Amino acid sequence: MELVYIDFLSLEPDSSGVSNILVVTDHFSRYAHAYPTKDQRPVTVAKVLVERFFVHYGLPARIHSDQGRDFESRLIQEFLRTLGIRKSRTTPYHPQGDPQPERFNRTLLSMLGTLRDTHKRQWSRHVSQLVHAYNSTKNDATGFSPYYIMFGREARLPIDVCFGTDHQEPVSHSCYVEDLKRDLKSAYELATKSATQVHVRNKKNYERALRNQTLVKGDRVLLKNLGLHGKHKLQSRWNSLPYVIMEKLPDLPVYRVKPESGMGKLRTIHRDNILPIGSLVRISEELDVPEKPNRAVTRSQRKSVTHQSQAKRSQSDVGYPLDEESSDSEFECQPRFRWRLEPEDLVDPVSDRDDEC
Repeated sequence: MELVYIDFLSLEPDSSGVSNILVVTDHFSRYAHAYPTKDQRPVTVAKVLVERFFVHYGLPARIHSDQGRDFESRLIQEFLRTLGIRKSRTTPYHPQGDPQPERFNRTLLSMLGTLRDTHKRQWSRHVSQLVHAYNSTKNDATGFSPYYIMFGREARLPIDVCFGTDHQEPVSHSCYVEDLKRDLKSAYELATKSATQVHVRNKKNYERALRNQTLVKGDRVLLKNLGLHGKHKLQSRWNSLPYVIMEKLPDLPVYRVKPESGMGKLRTIHRDNILPIGSLVRISEELDVPEKPNRAVTRSQRKSVTHQSQAKRSQSDVGYPLDEESSDSEFECQPRFRWRLEPEDLVDPVSDRDDEC
C-alpha cells in the first residue's frame, strides 16, 4: 500500500467501556478497518497498527492523519521512522485534508445508528461486521467494492450461499495467478479512471462553492468558531475578534493571521475557515446590555405598592406635583403613571349630590 489514512472516531462508551474507534483506510482501494479502543494514547495507536494491521497488510509507504496529539507525538514519530514509514498531516482544522476517514466515519455512524437499542449498548461487538459490509459494497468513486480491489475477487457472503451463486470451478495455482493479475490490472485502470473523474468533478464543485477571493497581507478577516460542540453549536459561526492577514504559505490555501489589536499569538489557518470583512466596523459587545429582569413581587409588597400608588394619585388630584424621588420605586416591575386632569373633572362631588336631592 502506498498511502494509508488514520483517524479516531469518538462515541459514547458502551457496556465494556470502549469509546473510541481507530479508523485505518487504504487510499487507493478505499478498503477500511475499524479497531475499537478504550483510549487514544499514542502507545495504543502504535500497538493496534503493529498487531492488527501491519502483520496482515504489510508496511505502507506513507501514513496521513490530522494534527491530533495522539498522531503527532514523539512516540509515533519515532515509531514510524524506525519502520521506514513517512508521516504527513493535514492543515489545522481542515478535515477535507483527511477525506476518506471522515467520509467512512459518517457512514459507520449511520450504520451503527441502525442497530437495535440492545445492540447499541454493545456497539463495539458489531463494528467488524458493519465494516465488512462496507468493504463488500460497490464504491461510487472507483466502481468496484473495496474488497475486490484489495484481494482481486468479491467476498463470499451468506447471501451467495443462500442463492447458490458462489460455485467456482477449481483451477491451478498458475492459472489463478494469471487470471488474478489480469483482473486486477483491469480493475486498477478502471478504478483510477473513475476516481479521477469523480475528483475532477468534486474539485470543480468545490471551487464554484468557495468564495475564491485572494487575500493579501493586511486584509481584515474573521475566523470560524471551530471549538463549538453540543449546545454551543447555536452560537455564532464566526468569532467576533477581527484578525489581520500576515502572510500566505506558498502553494497552499493556508494563511498566517494575527489579532488586529496586536495582542495575541500568530495563528495558521486554512482559507475555508476565514471570512473577509473588509472595512466593517466591529460593534462592541458592551453596548448589548441585557435588560434588567423583572423581580417577583410578593403579596405584601403588592399591597405596599398599591397604597403608594393611591397616595400619589390623591396628590395628583389636588394638584400637587409628583415627588420625583419617590417615583423611582424599587419595584421596577410596577408601571408609573402621570395623570392628566381636565377642567371639567375638577367638580365638587358634594355639590352634585345636593343638586340631585
